[in-house]
Amino acid sequence: MRQNSHNIIIHIFEVKKIIECIPNFSEGRDLGVIKQITDQIELVDGATLLDVDPGASTNRTVVTFVGDPEAVIEAAFQAIKKAGELIDMRKQTGAHPRMGATDVCPLVPIAGVSQEEAIEYAHRLAKRVGEELNIPIYLYEAAAQTPQRQNLAVIRAGEYEGFAQKILKPEWKPDYGPQAYNAFSGQTVIGVRDFLVAYNINLNTQSVRRANSVAFDIRERGRIKTVDGKPGSQKVLDADGKAVRTPGACKHVKAIGWYVEEYGVAQVSANLTNITETPVHVVFEEARKSATRRGLRVTGSELIGLLPKKCLVEAGLYYLEQQGVAQGVSEKDLIHLAIKSLGLDELGPFDPQKKIIEYALEADKPAGLADLTIKEFNDLMASDAPAPGGGSASALVGALGASLGTMVANLSGNKRGWDAKMATFSDWGLKGQALKARLIALIDEDTAAYNKVLAAIRLPKKTDEDKAARKAAIEAANKQAALVPFQIVETAFGCFDLLDAMAKEGLAASVTDAGVGALCAQMAVEGSSLNVLINLGSIDDQAFCEDLKAKVKDLRERAAQRKDAVMAVVEGKMG
Repeated sequence: MRQNSHNIIIHIFEVKKIIECIPNFSEGRDLGVIKQITDQIELVDGATLLDVDPGASTNRTVVTFVGDPEAVIEAAFQAIKKAGELIDMRKQTGAHPRMGATDVCPLVPIAGVSQEEAIEYAHRLAKRVGEELNIPIYLYEAAAQTPQRQNLAVIRAGEYEGFAQKILKPEWKPDYGPQAYNAFSGQTVIGVRDFLVAYNINLNTQSVRRANSVAFDIRERGRIKTVDGKPGSQKVLDADGKAVRTPGACKHVKAIGWYVEEYGVAQVSANLTNITETPVHVVFEEARKSATRRGLRVTGSELIGLLPKKCLVEAGLYYLEQQGVAQGVSEKDLIHLAIKSLGLDELGPFDPQKKIIEYALEADKPAGLADLTIKEFNDLMASDAPAPGGGSASALVGALGASLGTMVANLSGNKRGWDAKMATFSDWGLKGQALKARLIALIDEDTAAYNKVLAAIRLPKKTDEDKAARKAAIEAANKQAALVPFQIVETAFGCFDLLDAMAKEGLAASVTDAGVGALCAQMAVEGSSLNVLINLGSIDDQAFCEDLKAKVKDLRERAAQRKDAVMAVVEGKMG
């Protein structure tokens, strides 16, 4: 896939920032203690508890929760704090290696968060735990500050008991927290790792041996090299007498073959440990190539657990590119294409709402304005409710402008005889989808900002302390109520590059659609500007107000010019 398209994907489909946290607590038998720890997570707004997996023999519980990064690191801190209060490591025993009440706490970037940003969050969490809870903290994997500390097993060596002496050594000074043995809570490892996808690929065979052959072809470790290239033959050894391996096609992939009696087929069972470098569809395609070479056929695949949305979005874009058609389609269509292309529904129904992390997070949330039908939205807008109002309406009109530009891009990219231009129109279509998605999200964000102002106004004002807190909350809410429509202004203005290009380069028959899109974009800029300006009247911070006024004035003037330029092209072609 083209690199620029991949970069656009991030902007389109990762509007919300989401990270996952999988802390491992050294208690798997006392369900009351476990419940007290997980209660701390559920108390944090913005963090969603997905799974609690206690093990009696290991005396260890693996907890999984996701959400906004700020909420996740707050929930992680509170859980680590509670575990440090309840779990006495002097009495803890179990089959699993451990070094503290919270043994390990990895953060996993899911959406809208780079690995570098996740590492910053890991440092913030580690610093706070070390300083406020006096727990020695070590950073591992991507967050490690030295290569020697990347491997969890190396840090944990000696376990809880061994740290009494280990922590005193200069080379084992903690990254954060005291260089002193914490006898009650032990030590904790915090870090960042990539998301692990458990993924099985179905073959039209029942032979485990043949499934293993495909697995060895694709997994990073590959297979042991033999003199004649046949399994079981004499191994090729290196100068040190160690077996030489022929690497497989996919980095960061572990795989074996097995037989699944329930389905009556053999599968390649794979773990993908770096889906950024080796996406799901790449593994599927390499398995398909290997199977074909061996006279086999890949019939579909199976996902174990959940996966980030970007996995299926990237797959959908890849298969559209393979088909030679424009890629600027909706997220829903991309995911549907990915499911069908990867055969994820071969062994049973595949419900995106339950299998995609971002969708699962939204499952229990009430429907927003953007989920209403056109009639329902207009009925609500026409009621006596103060919101939604002009800001949400402007965002909607802006989204229509982006959609019109995207439509022209897709029609033009799929025009027979324009194959050489398909990549260009695909990129414009993807940009249009990004703008559309952001403006649709702003429909609800504008109303949410207004509701926060109302909530701040309703705060108590009995004491001087109450009054000061209420005044600060109202000021902050009013600033947000001005900033959200300003984001509509900026995003709607961003539509003009798309609409100008489509008016000039797109299908002549669709030039009026680009023109209507430009009119919508300017209306969105003008309408949301009014919301910005009226909300500035309630803000005391004059420097903030003057800065935003100047920016709005500039964008309004430039939007009018851009609209006129697009309409001049439209009218010229119509004439």
